[in-house]
Amino acid sequence: MSLERARPTPPLLASLVLRGTLVVLFLPLFALLVFSLIVRGSEGEINFSLSWYQAAIEDQVLWPAVLRSLLVATVSSAASSMLGLFAALMLGKWKIRGQAVLTLVSSLSLTLPELVLALSLLSWFALIGMQLSLVTVIIAHITMTLPFSTLVVSARLRALEDQFDDAARDLGATETQIFTRVLFPLLRPALLNSFLLCFLLSFDDFLITFFNSGAGSDTLPVTLYASMKSGLSPKLHALSVMILCISASLCFALLYLRKPQQLKT
Repeated sequence: MSLERARPTPPLLASLVLRGTLVVLFLPLFALLVFSLIVRGSEGEINFSLSWYQAAIEDQVLWPAVLRSLLVATVSSAASSMLGLFAALMLGKWKIRGQAVLTLVSSLSLTLPELVLALSLLSWFALIGMQLSLVTVIIAHITMTLPFSTLVVSARLRALEDQFDDAARDLGATETQIFTRVLFPLLRPALLNSFLLCFLLSFDDFLITFFNSGAGSDTLPVTLYASMKSGLSPKLHALSVMILCISASLCFALLYLRKPQQLKT
């Protein structure tokens, strides 16, 4: 008998609550899709067209902001994942002086309000005389996402047993070979999860970017905030739908690639 047939039937109340929650969550997305297709004619009639999508693609402000957001999110996520890997190894695998204090400091940054972190980074850049630009945004995003990366990689590292290291040493492997051929392959799924989590946090961030971005370095959230001051345009709806479709496609692709083989009956 398959696992699907072995599962019990959920209670009616739980099923209704789940369906109602899904409707509440996804109904605004459906409304967003409808509004992105509505075009009002000269006499006030309502038509459906893809003209707003074309206008969003041809916009000289929105698409550069999207590209800047992708650049900042990719670079900061990759850097945070690699730094989080070494931070997790230092805090969980290697013995260093002041390990408890470093662990406390890395965990404390997760509890700081984002406003405090944004203002502290802005003060630091002003203190060292660094001009606000896309570089300061990337540095700020690395600072923001590094604790999350360390937490994800540390959780995976704690799940690994020390027998892997001992077996590698018994076979004559050096510490470098243990890291490159044993630890790194085992931590690769955690690094991928860390990269995706940091990418989403960075791409969606507004407050830290708003305080630490200079002229011409606004990302998409900051640009959308400035655009909404002059009114909510259907171009923003169309752009949101396109980003939603790309995100959903990537999620389905990852689920399809990592889908385990179903047990045969």
